Amino acid sequence: MNWHRLTAVTAKETREIIRDPITVGVSVLLPLVMLFLFGYAISLDVENVALGVLDQDKSPASRALTDGFVQSGYFRLIRDFKTVEDVEDSLQRGQVKLALVIPPRFHAALVRNENPTVQVLVDGTYSATALVAANYAQTIVTGFRQPARPSAIQLEARVWYNAPMRSINFVVPGLYAVILMAFPPLLTALALVREKESGSIQQIFASPLTPAEFIVGKLIPYGLIAFAQMIMVISIGFFWFQVPFQGNLGFLLATAFVFVFCTVGIGLLVSTITRSQLTAMLLALIITLMPSFLFSGFLFPIFTMPYVLQLYTAIFPARYFVELSRGIVLKGGGLEELWFNLAVLLLYTLAVFWLAAWRFRKKVA
Repeated sequence: MNWHRLTAVTAKETREIIRDPITVGVSVLLPLVMLFLFGYAISLDVENVALGVLDQDKSPASRALTDGFVQSGYFRLIRDFKTVEDVEDSLQRGQVKLALVIPPRFHAALVRNENPTVQVLVDGTYSATALVAANYAQTIVTGFRQPARPSAIQLEARVWYNAPMRSINFVVPGLYAVILMAFPPLLTALALVREKESGSIQQIFASPLTPAEFIVGKLIPYGLIAFAQMIMVISIGFFWFQVPFQGNLGFLLATAFVFVFCTVGIGLLVSTITRSQLTAMLLALIITLMPSFLFSGFLFPIFTMPYVLQLYTAIFPARYFVELSRGIVLKGGGLEELWFNLAVLLLYTLAVFWLAAWRFRKKVA
């Protein structure tokens, strides 16, 4: 590989990027927009669940149970029902998401050391939210009954790695992979196709440049832009969203560096098999952005998917970087724990670069 020719290609591509304000604007603004949009819009926390109560006992104990729901911070009391029909109508209209039904003689049963039955009706339209709300309600009711009949077994639970249970701590490290799979491949996919449409690619074919030199020269400027994007989103995640950082920053940046060149390599590979910018853009979005949402573990845990789909996720590099970023940021993992994901990412990057160079060599031939 001739370093002089490689430097010339890199400098040429860098000048074209600088002269294109749209490219620079997209590179800087859209990742920020995406980070803030998804950082605030995607929340797996369940708070302020609309609560309605049908208190058929009207006793100090029933009022104390209702207060336990409100004071937990997870529920917001908006309705006091008079009849069972009111409960059904409110759930049907979506006015409340959870209804608490306290039976008559609730207080008297507690005084006699009996176990009164309390009914919780949950709107299961959104199953994930309904399950979390039902678990919260069960915990509150169980905790309320313990003073009347203490258990011989005491449970002490501790949450590791994300003690506050903030979904933002889970979402933002996953967004690192999604953002880098969204924009760098899209920008680089247009790089070679633009030269095809303008006809300047013929000058490359007639030059002494080797396919590897041309591909690497194209890849370096976009790789540096993508790496700058990565540093930017990591900084915002730490300082703005206050995501705790437990691991080694240098190790995270090293893995991000590998992932960055993997993503821009995918974009260049797409550009070698398409002839128009529109086709390149659509294909880049289909094979990068959509799978990074669905099959990377960003929002949906991979172990909950059918086994065939679990195997399918292995072909997407975002899966490995999601595990790397969360393992480093939240768990403080190092090379000893995360070497497999990094090794796969390295092999993926080399394979993508080889395929892009091979496709370009085939075009030259």
